[in-house]
Amino acid sequence: MIMKELDLLKKDWQKNNTFEQVSEVDIYKMLHTKSSSIVKWIFIISVLEILLWSSISVFFNTDDYLKNTKYEELNVYFEALTVLNYAVILVFIYLFYKNYVSISTTVSTKQLMKDILKTRKTVQYYVWYNLGMVVLSLLIGFFMAFNYNPEIAVLMDKIGHNTKVMFITILLFTLIIGAFLGIFWLFYRLLYGILLRKLYANYRELKKIDL
Repeated sequence: MIMKELDLLKKDWQKNNTFEQVSEVDIYKMLHTKSSSIVKWIFIISVLEILLWSSISVFFNTDDYLKNTKYEELNVYFEALTVLNYAVILVFIYLFYKNYVSISTTVSTKQLMKDILKTRKTVQYYVWYNLGMVVLSLLIGFFMAFNYNPEIAVLMDKIGHNTKVMFITILLFTLIIGAFLGIFWLFYRLLYGILLRKLYANYRELKKIDL
């Protein structure tokens, strides 16, 4: 009698254990598909983003501005900075694509978790790089305006004799830089933040399976 009860308990445990294994496999497949889809969208959005900024840059021609200020030789430096910027962004896009391929083809829970964390770091570095470029671009723009635009140079010379006005001017430009930085930060937070949160939620679920 006791042996029969033990056999029944053993069979019941085996059934439950099998069920858990199947459910974990199903959960992994679902999380794998979702993670792959999220990273694919990160890649697509990054490509669309570079196309957007490229289109916008067409309407802001620095060549004409430098011609008006008679400092066309500076155009070489701007072109070099532009090429460098696009090169860095293309590297990030390549890394996004590489992360997508890695996540799509992985069959290991641990490896998928590593790829998710790697993707999150890549996106975070990408966002910080772009925010840094926004600040750099604004600083270069103000520097050019103050040093190479005759009209603004005359205005700043007058302002320079009034400490209070100079302080207000510096504060104003600081607020402008802060406002632009805040707008771009919000833009990237909405654009990539939602996807990263979903990706990290998948990571937490995978971590439960891996325990």
